[in-house]
Amino acid sequence: MSLSIVLAEIQEVSLPSQGSFEEIVVGWIILLLVATGVALLSRWFRIPYVTGLVLAGLVIAPWIPDRVSLDSSLILNLFLPILLFEAAINTDVSRLRSTVKPISLLAGPGVVIATAVTAIGIKYALNLPWITALILGVILAITDTVSVIAVFKEVSVPSRLTTIVEGESLFNDGVALVLFNLVLQANLNGSVTIADGFEALIVVIVGGTLVGLALGYLGAGLFARSDDNLSSILLTVALALGTFQVGHTLGVSGVVAVVVAGLMVGNVGQSRQVAASNRVTLYSFWEYAGFGVNTFIFLLIGVEVNLISLWQTLPAVLLAILTYQIGRILAVYPLLTLAGWIDRPIPPRWKHVLFLGNIKGSLSLALALSLPELLPGRSDVITIVFGAVLLSLVGQALSLPWFVKRLRLSAVSPTQQHTEELRAQLIIAKAAQDELDSLLKSGVLPKAIYEEMRSSYQVQIVKAERALRDLYNQWAIDVATGKGQSSRLNGIHRRLLLVEKGALAEAVRRGILTDDTAKDQLRQIDEKLLKLGED
Repeated sequence: MSLSIVLAEIQEVSLPSQGSFEEIVVGWIILLLVATGVALLSRWFRIPYVTGLVLAGLVIAPWIPDRVSLDSSLILNLFLPILLFEAAINTDVSRLRSTVKPISLLAGPGVVIATAVTAIGIKYALNLPWITALILGVILAITDTVSVIAVFKEVSVPSRLTTIVEGESLFNDGVALVLFNLVLQANLNGSVTIADGFEALIVVIVGGTLVGLALGYLGAGLFARSDDNLSSILLTVALALGTFQVGHTLGVSGVVAVVVAGLMVGNVGQSRQVAASNRVTLYSFWEYAGFGVNTFIFLLIGVEVNLISLWQTLPAVLLAILTYQIGRILAVYPLLTLAGWIDRPIPPRWKHVLFLGNIKGSLSLALALSLPELLPGRSDVITIVFGAVLLSLVGQALSLPWFVKRLRLSAVSPTQQHTEELRAQLIIAKAAQDELDSLLKSGVLPKAIYEEMRSSYQVQIVKAERALRDLYNQWAIDVATGKGQSSRLNGIHRRLLLVEKGALAEAVRRGILTDDTAKDQLRQIDEKLLKLGED
């Protein structure tokens, strides 16, 4: 990954000298060594890794060559597609579907509301031109996926809350980029009507979705048919980067296209008898790619920040932070209250987390750096955005784990921990048996060795199943006697009900059942799902 970045940097200058090349290499080596140290120290001091990287970047800035720096084109065309695709292939579509209403409200109207409130506040608080204020409003409305999820990895939170945060972060990037381009178009043409802007927004997002579906379906099919790990990885890399460029070339949202393509590969591709080794290799590679990209981005954020300029503009930066936080409040609380009327209610504590999790990151910086040179107030925008991102990563990212702990979202009882461990043992043992069955069927593994290895996994399965059965029986007794809550098994019940609902919908689609026959059954299932949501 670092070599690709180095080559991209070198190509910007014709015939670079040997000395400049060596400086770049030394700079990236320093970043790698520092990142390794930060990874160890962040665990020791229990601080978010991304925050540690930014702080380390501030410290090492004097020793990093000037040519090793953030480049907006590099972030938008290489880093962003990698981060989006990595997040998308690890997202379960069924989980995403179950939270589509709050995600849609936050990533659509939520971004527009936050942008408008932030722009109005900045316009009158800092007396900036409307175009500059709108640009800042869009840039500061973006929530960084990596920063929030990295914090969540430090403190466990409910899976549905994690899905909402991941989904919003995936899709609000696309909406924000469309708004960003509309504002620049208004600056270039003099004005853009609301109708034209809304039409452009729909066309770009729908077009990006169609491009992602087409290329994602093609990529998922090729991936499922590939039996070579390395070629499968190259295919997914080409898909991630190529989909973004195709979307950009066609004038639609490359961000949405990459997200949709990643979801297709991660869910459609994985369901087509893909070998376990291919899946492990794919996820491992993309996990490393995302980790490497994030490492360099957040280190370079620290390197790029000028503390003297930040201090001089600190009042403006703090006002900008205040305005975008107000915009976030007016987007999160009303919209999620509305979502509770049409979907499962969102607990108030979750809303608090979604508000404080409004952390800024690399995409905000990339958009600021990509602004045209002649844009009014360009230097002010860049300074304010850099300052807001720095304070967000240091202040909010450091306080979020403490805040989540105080809300008691991450409390896990010893019984729950033991249950999760037993489930993990059961899942991995059965997965290993499935792989053994595949190896025996293909002739790779002799039957004697197969039976010996399979029996050892069967012992693990029997022990785990027995222990889980005892736990579930005890839970049933506790519920019957009023000592426990039925919500312990709600996740399993909900999953089974969703399977039942999907089977009915598929039967109707194929003409096996009529709509009238399935309607009553679907209503009963929906009632059960709502009841589970209330428990």
